[in-house]
Amino acid sequence: MDNLEEDLTCSVCYSLFNDPRVLPCSHTFCKGCLENVLQVSSNFSIWRPLRLPLKCPNCRSVVELPPNGVDALPINVCLRAIIEKYQRDGQPRVPACLEHPRQPLNVYCVQDCKLICGFCLTIGQHQGHTIDDLQTAYIKERDTPAKLVECLTDRRWEEVCTLVERLEQEKARYEGLVRQDREAVVQFFQGLERLLAHKKELFMKALDGVNVRLACTYDPLIEKLKEMKEEQLDLISVSSCVGEEESPLGFLEKVHHLRERVNTLTQTALPEVPLLHISPRAGDFLGEHWANVTIGRLEDGPIPKISCSVKGCSTKGAPLSTSGQAWFWFQSSTAAVFLLMLLLLLLLLWFNPVGGASLGFSILSQISQTVKSLVAELTFPLRGSGTFLYCMLRDLGLKFSSYISALGESTYQHMAFFFKTIQLC
Repeated sequence: MDNLEEDLTCSVCYSLFNDPRVLPCSHTFCKGCLENVLQVSSNFSIWRPLRLPLKCPNCRSVVELPPNGVDALPINVCLRAIIEKYQRDGQPRVPACLEHPRQPLNVYCVQDCKLICGFCLTIGQHQGHTIDDLQTAYIKERDTPAKLVECLTDRRWEEVCTLVERLEQEKARYEGLVRQDREAVVQFFQGLERLLAHKKELFMKALDGVNVRLACTYDPLIEKLKEMKEEQLDLISVSSCVGEEESPLGFLEKVHHLRERVNTLTQTALPEVPLLHISPRAGDFLGEHWANVTIGRLEDGPIPKISCSVKGCSTKGAPLSTSGQAWFWFQSSTAAVFLLMLLLLLLLLWFNPVGGASLGFSILSQISQTVKSLVAELTFPLRGSGTFLYCMLRDLGLKFSSYISALGESTYQHMAFFFKTIQLC
């Protein structure tokens, strides 16, 4: 059967004859193979234009074809019938070539190690390559796997295992280097975070200092005004109670006390609202000094010294000296006047208890007014400075004045009650 297939195979395409045609030299070829051979021959021929030369692929003899070419050649009918019968007997089909449709892959190219068709060998990409039939190539390569395995010696295996181990060691070493780099990156940015947090804390401390100075400037004034509000509400409440007094003496006494307190409240000077200037502002300072700060010089980033002062006033030099002298003189003079008035009050109470009590109360009221005017005169030079000393002096003077007034009222009431009790006895 194999010999029959060789007899039914075209010597040009090495496949079964397809539309076999007979040349005058009695050799048979596929019609398509003869057309390809004729096309190649006509490109290099100087033959008569009415006849087409064709060289037989087997015997190399030149024959002339009529103008209609290969179609004029007779069909080998017997051979075609044998081929059709051979194909109908159930022989397995050979796969077809992808580059040349309907051409079976029945030739093995030894150079490219692949199956090709006859057209691939004669006019395709495999021209001039060493070929063999598939069965012969199979028999030749039967022992090749064992020979290839012999090349895989124990020495080669050791080299591969050693190389794998070395590669794994190198990989582990470089992974350790990458971990060290990761730790270095984390430590570096943690240091930046700590440095930035420290700088932020310093900024916040500077702003907290401004808040303290603001509280020292405004809180005494706010407290003073709140006390004045409470005093005014209390006076309104007391005035409603005075009208309910039935005793003429008690009514006059309460009216006198109310008048004194009203005069004290109305004569108290209202504080002025200080206009402060905060410099530098944080946003401007950051934009000016921190916009161009590099990471390497981050530690040298400046922290502002924020000042909080009244606009147009200075807090240096002579005003500090004047305020210190005024405070010392105020303490000395206040203590001397208070002691002197207290001795005078005791002498009057000794000689004339009732009259001395009334006179003492009047003297204490005068002392209260004097202290108020004295505080106003002492703190006037410091009014525009907006300093804590100015606020402290004014607040202390007002509290001392209120204390003297309250002391006078309490002393007068106790003394009057005491002497009334003595007279009744």
